[in-house]
Amino acid sequence: METRNRTDDPVFFLMGFTEDPALQSLLFCLFLVVYLVTILGNLLIILAVISDSPLHTPMYFFLSNLSLNDICVSTTTLPKMLVNMQTQDLSITYLGCLSQTTFVQIFLGLENCLLGVMAYDRFVAICHPLRYTVIMNPCHCSLLMALSLFLSLLDALIHTLLALKLSFCLDLEVPQFFCELAQLLNLACSDTFINHLLIYVMAVFFGGIPLSGIIFSYTRIISSVLKMHSREGKLKAFSTCGSHLSVVSLFYGTCIGVYFTSEVIESSGRTTAASAMYIIVPQMMNPFIYSLRNQDVKDSLRKLFRGRPFFPVT
Repeated sequence: METRNRTDDPVFFLMGFTEDPALQSLLFCLFLVVYLVTILGNLLIILAVISDSPLHTPMYFFLSNLSLNDICVSTTTLPKMLVNMQTQDLSITYLGCLSQTTFVQIFLGLENCLLGVMAYDRFVAICHPLRYTVIMNPCHCSLLMALSLFLSLLDALIHTLLALKLSFCLDLEVPQFFCELAQLLNLACSDTFINHLLIYVMAVFFGGIPLSGIIFSYTRIISSVLKMHSREGKLKAFSTCGSHLSVVSLFYGTCIGVYFTSEVIESSGRTTAASAMYIIVPQMMNPFIYSLRNQDVKDSLRKLFRGRPFFPVT
């Protein structure tokens, strides 16, 4: 089989959801609305956290960073798909495809780490309330954020450097609407054993540790809440964790669902639809989850829309 390496500047083709022009017009409108809703919703969360002084706490600091990351995830994938639909040109350059793969890994990895950090924040707040302000001080919060970003960059960099050594076949059709690492490896003509092995190792390390931290945190949280004598205290504790737990369930639920779907279903169309569930849906739904389930965010957004001043006038 004829191959070409990266010096030949290969061009990939993102096959997307369908080749039917009528359906593509409908999907273009649908995903344009989804993208705009995602950007607007997450920007409102960021604006509410920045502008409202009662939200200047570690919990909302991490929430605003999660919203910013969700904007980045959507911007990495959706605009290119929308351009391809509008121009009927499915091509993407080698560097463009590899860059998209890298950024998707960075931002999804950062989302994974942030969810773990937010679980730790709730664990400290509920299980060690008297020491919360000491433990979750601004320096510690910034360090946790920097560590999450560093680990995400490291993970993406290792995968990207190994992918640079691959040679690709002439048939460079990616059965996705974005460049996904696993799909690129399937198109490679060179040996990808190390690449696949690294994916599993990194998934266990970078994915397993935050998920294990989340499970541990909520096990301790539930245990502490059940020991509370006040019914009001229990409801308040569960309400502060409800939004985060919903976001965690949505993110990991869609990721696990995509994994099992890709293993069972051979149809590229269904695999593409499944991938949309973890690369599009959580990022769009997160602002709604936090604004509907969190009273502080609701109050802040209400002030924002009514045009009332956030900071007290002295």
